[in-house]
Amino acid sequence: MDLDGIAIFVKVIQTGSFSRAAALLGMPNSTVSAKVSALEKRLGVTLLQRTTRKLRVTQAGEAYFQRAVRALEELQAAENELETGRVEPTGLLRVTAPVEIGHSLLPALVHAFLKKHPRMEVELVVTSRVLDLVVDGIDLAIRAGPLKDSSLIAKRFDLGDFGLWASPDYLAQHATPHHPKELAQHNCLRFSRFKDDGFRLTHGREKFNVTVSGQLVADDFETLRSLAILGEGIAFLPSFLCSEDTTQDKLNRVLPQWRGDKVSLSLVYPAQQFVPTKVRSFIAAAEKLWKKQID
Repeated sequence: MDLDGIAIFVKVIQTGSFSRAAALLGMPNSTVSAKVSALEKRLGVTLLQRTTRKLRVTQAGEAYFQRAVRALEELQAAENELETGRVEPTGLLRVTAPVEIGHSLLPALVHAFLKKHPRMEVELVVTSRVLDLVVDGIDLAIRAGPLKDSSLIAKRFDLGDFGLWASPDYLAQHATPHHPKELAQHNCLRFSRFKDDGFRLTHGREKFNVTVSGQLVADDFETLRSLAILGEGIAFLPSFLCSEDTTQDKLNRVLPQWRGDKVSLSLVYPAQQFVPTKVRSFIAAAEKLWKKQID
């Protein structure tokens, strides 16, 4: 039995194409096609019907796929069970994260993880797209905000809060606000994916929602941070993005007693009977590092 061919067939179905499966598996399209053809020849049935534009799974292919997925999951669970007895994790860990995390928190976390586990390798997929962990072969994802996929297991971390940030040059040229209501007089850098044009701030039990305006809107926190450093206005950003800029005098916290919502991140991975040692070790590294940063 060619388990390699079965695994390739399953990946073709999961990704929806030979080319995407080949890219994910790191092999030529011709190899993927040849493996599936060899599997069909051995089984004596057509599993996939191919055209230049479309891939269709036959009835026999769908039935075989369902059983093959369950069998491969059992084999993976068996490997994971054996891994749990290892003291030191080995192999490749594939991690995905949004761009702002990839540029800020992720490098230090990966550095700490590899320093503790030198036999590991890490592949980072930094993208604004939300990847399918199973289809894209991802071991672990870092995601912000509430999770939409209930089939994933999550470990949540609270990493500070949102705050107001501006460059020293901007504050030198404009009157520094002393109350949130004064933000209406400033050029505010807005995040387009927020539901409204306001900043929601809290000071103890006091709450204040201020509607703001400005010349610039972006759908990426890193872009807003860069614009704030250049003196384009006051930005409402996660505090972890700006901590280093504060020590380097690139950004100042505006109205520091007023804070936005808490920033939460989750490390998520597919539900499985036995969590691989490499995944558990990465989560442990995050817990140790991020707890130290928050404390």
